[in-house]
Amino acid sequence: MNPSPESQHKSDARAWHALTTVDVLADHGVQLDRGLTEDEAAARLARHGANRPSQKPGRSALSRFLGQFTEPLVLVLIGAGCATAALGEWIDSSVIFGVVVINAVIGYLQEGKAEAALAALARAVATEVTVLRDGHRRRMDAVHLVPGDVVWLSAGDKVPADLRIISGRQLRTVEAALTGEAAPIDKHHDGLPPDTQLADRRNMAYAGTTVVAGQGHGLVVATGDATETGRISGLIASAPEIATPLTKKMGKFAGLLLWVILGLAALTFGIGVMRGEPMTAMLMAAVALAVGAIPEGLPAAMSITLAIGVSRMAKRRAIIRHLPAVEALGSTTVICSDKTGTLTENAMTVTELWAAGAIFTVTGHGYDPSGSLSGGEPGAALRETLIAGALCNDASLRLESRRWQHAGDPTEVALLVAARKAGLDETTLRHVFPRQDELPFDSARQTMATLHDVEGRPTLYAKGAIEKILPACAALLAADGGEIPLDAAGRELIAAAAAGMATRGLRVLTLARRDAQAGIELEETALDNGLTFLGLAAMMDPPRKQAITAVRACHAAGIVVKMITGDHADTARSIAAQIGIVKDGPAAGVLTGRDLAQLDDAALMAAASTVHVFARVEPEQKLRLVRALQAQGEVVAMTGDGVNDAPALKQADIGIAMGLGGTDVAKEAAAMVLTDDNFATIEAAVEEGRGIYDNLVKFITWTLPTNFGEGLVILAAIVAGVTLPITPLQILWINMTTAVLLGLPLAFEPPEHGIMRRPPRPPGAPVLDGVLIGRIVLVGVLMLAGSFGMFLLAMERGQDMAEARTIAMNVFVAIEIVYLFSCRSLHLAVTAVPAFSNPWVWAGAGLQVLLQLAITYWAPLNAAFATAPIDARAWGEITAIALAAMVVIEIEKRLRR
Repeated sequence: MNPSPESQHKSDARAWHALTTVDVLADHGVQLDRGLTEDEAAARLARHGANRPSQKPGRSALSRFLGQFTEPLVLVLIGAGCATAALGEWIDSSVIFGVVVINAVIGYLQEGKAEAALAALARAVATEVTVLRDGHRRRMDAVHLVPGDVVWLSAGDKVPADLRIISGRQLRTVEAALTGEAAPIDKHHDGLPPDTQLADRRNMAYAGTTVVAGQGHGLVVATGDATETGRISGLIASAPEIATPLTKKMGKFAGLLLWVILGLAALTFGIGVMRGEPMTAMLMAAVALAVGAIPEGLPAAMSITLAIGVSRMAKRRAIIRHLPAVEALGSTTVICSDKTGTLTENAMTVTELWAAGAIFTVTGHGYDPSGSLSGGEPGAALRETLIAGALCNDASLRLESRRWQHAGDPTEVALLVAARKAGLDETTLRHVFPRQDELPFDSARQTMATLHDVEGRPTLYAKGAIEKILPACAALLAADGGEIPLDAAGRELIAAAAAGMATRGLRVLTLARRDAQAGIELEETALDNGLTFLGLAAMMDPPRKQAITAVRACHAAGIVVKMITGDHADTARSIAAQIGIVKDGPAAGVLTGRDLAQLDDAALMAAASTVHVFARVEPEQKLRLVRALQAQGEVVAMTGDGVNDAPALKQADIGIAMGLGGTDVAKEAAAMVLTDDNFATIEAAVEEGRGIYDNLVKFITWTLPTNFGEGLVILAAIVAGVTLPITPLQILWINMTTAVLLGLPLAFEPPEHGIMRRPPRPPGAPVLDGVLIGRIVLVGVLMLAGSFGMFLLAMERGQDMAEARTIAMNVFVAIEIVYLFSCRSLHLAVTAVPAFSNPWVWAGAGLQVLLQLAITYWAPLNAAFATAPIDARAWGEITAIALAAMVVIEIEKRLRR
């Protein structure tokens, strides 16, 4: 059994990056040439636990199923079933309990939010490693690693635990999944200041990240829950389940509805007893009122409406993992987006080249070499710059199954793609100008060099940081291929060009060449002087084309978009400006993780509200930002794809993970997964979410007048001292058949025109506003007047009780049918809605008419529901009352407009 994450983290979480390698080895009691003994390793394994995140046991299937019966509306339904059973109405109670069970099954099947994120974390770090034990190297499962183990790393390895680098040669890792940094990180073994942020700890390698170049070895300083990845596991486990706006509002609505129903039932009972009616009869009347006032179909309708939304969103490449998340999207007021892989391509791309004093723009995105160069007259300098980038390069690019596949450092892949856009194929170049020797990239030297046979002449090509290569350059290659002495003015021109690229958030590489002597081994001194400057290559992880449009659409919809990334501030600011999150320029506010660490909760809330770009942010800080926004009443959607995004994805009102490039951890923590990794899909999902919420409100606005009217009819009968105009079983018939045939078709209503040009609903706004409550009361009163009036008229004409009740029941249904068409838009006139944009309402209305004819004229249903055939005059009066009700409702809508 693993120790608790807290105890293990306290024992292992030291500032290892601030210690020298000698001190780290001494602290762990290990000799670099011997490693741990097997006995000591076994003792430490028992003390620290296995090298995997602890897994929190999830709820059992039975527990999750029973949990479906605890929602307020479901409890109301259960109460209705018990009430009808107490009355001896076993058919009624059986139908109600059947609805309860069906609703529970739907919720159980759709819920699916098991704590699988922790299992995904375990998969993310599971690997075999080379470790030193008892002076011998051996391969073993990483799960057996303990603090103090010496581990070897080489290109392609997944880092198995948190390591303090002891030594390395050109060691580079990609930590995008943990920190958000897209570019590979050079590693070294020197000590760093204690307050160095996670993303800048160049002497550490973290569990779950990948080695892309070089080799080295490190000392295990943390395993399992004590690693940075394990700590994120703890953050995911500690994040509470967030109730969506819909579940919050429906909980309040159900509670209010419950008290209203109980109040009306008590009022009915009290009035009847005061009039001298028998208590038993009044108790049954009160229960009948409760049965009529409870909207039995609402929970099932809500689940089915949301399920329809899930199907619609899947067609638009958004997979919903939890039903309420559908509606939460429509309520979203803030989208907090990760940068790398979400707003950007997650593919380093050369966007600018500088050669012979001219700037060239490179078009295209990602690793697809479709694109071109423009901006100046291509000359020898530009060509040589591209050739140098392709030859001084260890990456590869190939087309497989119509997709471009790459291997190696993303920076080097970007150089190959740029060369191909100019018609220079690295495979051909490497064959024509074969490599003879190389100086691999070195993080201290910050350069790489290769020696090639260029038409019988040994030529050295070099690439690296401008501050290392430019001082060694003595000449500049001109556009015509001639070499010009490089004077101070030339150096200033080149430095200014590089600085301008850097301020635009670009990563700049310098390329150079020099002639070499045949037969002499390449040495580092060859880079000290005598180089000819070729050009600059500036690259970035570019923004997605669709993200720019999507952000603009979100702003039009009143949704604030914020970027929260682990990348550098300048890069974050540049991307945010290009996408439209902030205006361009240094004035665009950016807060870093270091800044956030200095803020107390009050200052953080202010910053979360006013600042739109956060850079160099660590996982706990992403979590704090989401919570700070939620504390201000915002409905927060968080997008991301990395392990570092998972805690915030789970904390957010709706977490959105990337399906193609996202980690398993992010997908399991999210409520929605984008199958195309396209930020623009979020806009489509928000539109669907708003439409679905509208449809839910339409259903509620449509169904409640019936329940209200039924309750009023029973109350009016008790007050007037007459027989109930409609029986509990007839009430149940109306409620259940109309909920399915008339109410559910509203779930298929398409989003109304202009839905994305209105602001988000205020988070605290009730499900029904004053206007809709007024309309519900109006329609309920119309149903009361129509049905109760027709019942009294029928009795006065001498018709029997069964006929009178049948007429009253059909008045209810007729008004429901015409009101259904009015509810297709809660604000526009019924004639303003395209008549056949939702054919389901016509089909439902037609079937409901057939059912009403069946219950009116078919003898078996007459016997079961105490109904009787009625004449044509009654049907004419019922139709006239329904049309009159429609006119009154439309006049009310017009006056409200």
